[in-house]
Amino acid sequence: MIYSLRGTLLFTDPSSAVIECGGVGYKCAVTVNTLRQLPKIGSEAMIFTYMNVREDAVDLFGFASEDELASFKLLIAVNGVGPKAALAILSELTPEKLAFAIAGGDVKAITKAPGVGPKLAQRIVLELKDRVLPGGAPAEVNGSGTVLEGSSDLAQAVGALVALGYAQSEAASAVAKTDTSQPVEQIIKDALKHLF
Repeated sequence: MIYSLRGTLLFTDPSSAVIECGGVGYKCAVTVNTLRQLPKIGSEAMIFTYMNVREDAVDLFGFASEDELASFKLLIAVNGVGPKAALAILSELTPEKLAFAIAGGDVKAITKAPGVGPKLAQRIVLELKDRVLPGGAPAEVNGSGTVLEGSSDLAQAVGALVALGYAQSEAASAVAKTDTSQPVEQIIKDALKHLF
């Protein structure tokens, strides 16, 4: 199993990247979020990978972070979610926003991914709800698949909204709709706008 690749970025297109390692170019299917984080062509790049071996093909999938890789593994473990659907979902939602969508039961956010209908999104929510922390905080998954406590800004924002009397699923869903790059206080203010 190939866990990661580090080498020269040779090529990218809207759905893949090629990294040359030791004279061999490895083509990986990637998410839009990973493409945004890759350096310019000719620079050194590093991605985490998942190798999918089938009877008729060996496919390599690349991710900018271990969180994205862990989210991909969780998604493909759901019955009916293949690698292409998982890539589409992770192109729409960051791992953290996906965790909040699942915790909040936000099927609509998941169906924004091309090729993912309401039934499949509902199955994802049902099967993965126990893989995110109670209260809507995203679970951090380490390399062995163990769910760890999270203490991100988004988890703090959900906790604050729950303290204000909102249901955990409501709070998680509202926080997932905000710009998560902002400070916690602003995330809470923006989430409150979605709750009114």
